[in-house]
Amino acid sequence: MLRTVELFLAMFLGWLLTQWTHSNATLGLLGCLLGAALWMTWDMAARAVLVRWIQRRDDSKPPKMRGLWRDLGERIYKSLRYQRRKTLDERRRLNEFLAAIQASPNGVVLLDSEGRMDWCNQSASEHLGLDPNEDLHQVVRNIVRDPVFTQYLQKGRYETEVKLHSRGPAASEIAVQLFPYGRQRHLMLTRDITAIQRAERMRRDFVANVSHEIKTPLTVIRGVVETLQDLPLDAEQRDHYLSSMAKQAQRMDNLVTDLLTLSSLEGGPPPPASEWHAAQVLIETALNDAKALNGVLHGGTQTLEVMGETQFDVAGSGREMQSALGNLVTNAVRYTPPNGRITLGWRRLPHGEAEFYVQDTGVGIAPQHLSRLSERFYRIDQSRSRETGGTGLGLAIVKHIAQRHGGDLRISSVLGKGSRFSVTFPARRVRWLDDQREA
Repeated sequence: MLRTVELFLAMFLGWLLTQWTHSNATLGLLGCLLGAALWMTWDMAARAVLVRWIQRRDDSKPPKMRGLWRDLGERIYKSLRYQRRKTLDERRRLNEFLAAIQASPNGVVLLDSEGRMDWCNQSASEHLGLDPNEDLHQVVRNIVRDPVFTQYLQKGRYETEVKLHSRGPAASEIAVQLFPYGRQRHLMLTRDITAIQRAERMRRDFVANVSHEIKTPLTVIRGVVETLQDLPLDAEQRDHYLSSMAKQAQRMDNLVTDLLTLSSLEGGPPPPASEWHAAQVLIETALNDAKALNGVLHGGTQTLEVMGETQFDVAGSGREMQSALGNLVTNAVRYTPPNGRITLGWRRLPHGEAEFYVQDTGVGIAPQHLSRLSERFYRIDQSRSRETGGTGLGLAIVKHIAQRHGGDLRISSVLGKGSRFSVTFPARRVRWLDDQREA
């Protein structure tokens, strides 16, 4: 409507100008046409200026114009600013989403309708040995050349995942699964299941070991019971068989006790940091355990010696610490021959930590066994371990207790000369009494 008014106004001014100079109808018509032409020229020029401004695609304000083109320019400017803000916001959201996917431990690969890789995150790159730059737009079956994966793609059934071996430097197992989406596109997810598979193997081994450890004494007990039922035995023979049965029952009891201890350590609350126990009391309890076992196994012929500092307290669970120290000293007694020497004591470390150690003159341990000694049911010599009454869980318990208190289990040994086992406690759990007196 406004443009129509402007056109008629231009025509009227043209006619008025010609009539003011020459009163002629023909000239009046020409004046109207001239006014219309001038208005159209101005209008087209304004439109051209607006078009050039739009084509520049910058953030500058629209050129100064009048009438309809000014209103149109303002509206376009506002619309462009809104669209830019919306685009920037969507781009920011997309970048945040991609950053979150990049941070995910699970791998993500986007495949187009032809099976080419459009994008992948860092985890997928590590799992499958992909190069996010060089492998971009490559067919996935050409860059993941595992026969199991190739068969998985050929079948075209993606309800379950497939397990591959990682192409990276570390040997690991990777689970891969495809999910269709969009127009024949696929989302490929990968995850490292090495820890899960290892835990599953450990669980199977643990169940198998426990079953074996319980089955062996049960077999002995059942045989003894059958003997007592079927054969006429004198008092001495009956006492011998009953003693054997009691020994196997004690072995099973020790095993169950250690299993319950491990279970309570793994599922129990953390040890208290405000419950203090005197180092002197802890080492005296461990020494009494060692003396008692020395008398039973070796007739008290071993030499037990206590050394080191004891003027400090340790924070934590007294029951757990006594269990850890007791396991170390009883192990030393078991695996040190008669007339051997066992030294136990506390030692102050350079940064305020405390270390409880047990040094023996036993048979020692070969280097290849040292890293596995704290594994459950790991034994260097199966027959000898059972003869000495061990369950194969003692050092695993010690390691758990040490870690729960923020410390560590340390083992060193020389084959044929003896071994040294120690448990460290961090400085925050040690209260040195000499330092308090000086303060």
